[in-house]
Order: sequence, then C-alpha cells, then structure tokens
Amino acid sequence: MSVTATMETAAQQLAAIEAPPMTGVTPHLNLVGASDASEFYQRAFGATELFRLPADDGQRLLHCALVINGGTLMICDCFPEMGHGFEHQPSGSFTMHLQVEDIDAWFKRAAEAGAEVLQPVEAMFWGDRYARLRDPYGVHWSLGETPKAA
Repeated sequence: MSVTATMETAAQQLAAIEAPPMTGVTPHLNLVGASDASEFYQRAFGATELFRLPADDGQRLLHCALVINGGTLMICDCFPEMGHGFEHQPSGSFTMHLQVEDIDAWFKRAAEAGAEVLQPVEAMFWGDRYARLRDPYGVHWSLGETPKAA
C-alpha cells in the first residue's frame, strides 16, 4: 500500500473514532519502540490506545494516539529515512506531568509496570503530594495530587 493510500485509510479510521478534542498543547513523542511504549503506557498509566497506524515495514508505528487521564498523547517511531531520526536529548529537559486523584495508586501501577522511581511520593512545599518516574524510553513523568480541603 502506498503512503498516500495508507494516509487516506488512516484519515477514514480517525474520522470514526470518538476521541477527546485536542486543545492547548498536545505532546507528541518520537520514540524508539513506539508499539512497546504504547503497551507500557497502557500498563503504567492506564492509557487507552485510540488509534495506531503501522508503517509499511511492519515494525514501526507512523502514528499512535493514546488518552491518559483525559488528555491526548501522540507517539510514533523515528524514521531517519524521512528526516525524523532519533536525537538523544536528555529527557530531564522536559517532563510529562499527570495531575491525578489517588497518587499512590498511580505511582504503584507505574512502578510495577517498570518505571524507574526518581522521587517517591511525598508532600511538597506547594501543598501537593508529588512523585517523579522515568519510563523505559527515557521520558520523565511527574505525578501530582492536590489534597482535598478538609
């Protein structure tokens, strides 16, 4: 199937999906191993995969749309042959943040799925309970929970 035909098929499939509207900033991560990353994000963060578009090579993903905690995350593999190679940038330069209820459950699930604990859940000076993790793809994640008012 040609790239044009693949894109037309993808457009038709996307039109049939009921997804939350993308507003504001939507992260789009270029990863090595996007298919495995989608499975990890489903286990670690309760992601729902809305759509995936495999590349013609059958190994990589041209596009994958996920919803995590009500927000959209787009991921894809790197395609150096199309000018989109992997450029190692320390993931500490950005962090994917999830503001959640029940931070303990979110943190436990992510750690059990294989996320590396960078900072355990603790009360912070700004009032939230907060934790930091790194996923197997080098992406940093933070979790925050604002305590309920008494």
